[in-house]
Amino acid sequence: MSKITTIAGRAVPVRGNDIDTDRIIPARYLRCVTFDGLGQHAFADDRSQDTTQGKTHPFDDARFQGAAVLVVNSNFGCGSSREHAPQAIARWGVKAIVGVSFSEIFSGNCVAMGVPILRITPADAESLQAAVEKDPSLVVTCDIEAQQVRAGALTLAATIPAGVRQQYLTGAWDALGQLVDGLPQVRAAAAKVPYLSGFAG
Repeated sequence: MSKITTIAGRAVPVRGNDIDTDRIIPARYLRCVTFDGLGQHAFADDRSQDTTQGKTHPFDDARFQGAAVLVVNSNFGCGSSREHAPQAIARWGVKAIVGVSFSEIFSGNCVAMGVPILRITPADAESLQAAVEKDPSLVVTCDIEAQQVRAGALTLAATIPAGVRQQYLTGAWDALGQLVDGLPQVRAAAAKVPYLSGFAG
């Protein structure tokens, strides 16, 4: 199983409250059979709108390419339950998300994918976004064990639900990893089931 204790990397700030899953990944991209290639369409409509207005969306900004940490504001990921939203963000390259608050379903999808979500105060979110915008090379460290977000001179208290935090620290978030680790027990149990006799795994 894969334990997650810290994630560090450059960050990309996406400002705004109530950014819903349709903005994260528009519905027309949900017809995919797999999630491959979904990252290039993350925030597609927002990016297009910004381009039309002569602006540059953070996901198109060269300064933030290759970022591993997404910094957002309140109620991020609200709307539908589509798993495509965190998948698109992760496939763009994001490995952790820091923000004020998140939709419960969005959060649950992130946990299942091994993308930690750390909650900080509104003021701290603004401070972190400003710091990253000022210095895009700044390394942001998401410390799950210490429940902190560190970036340069900033050390911010972060919260993670106790159960979720324990899942990351022990690797229990990784359902497939648990299955692989427990394969001998699976085989032993399967051997006792009459209609699975001869199961080789």
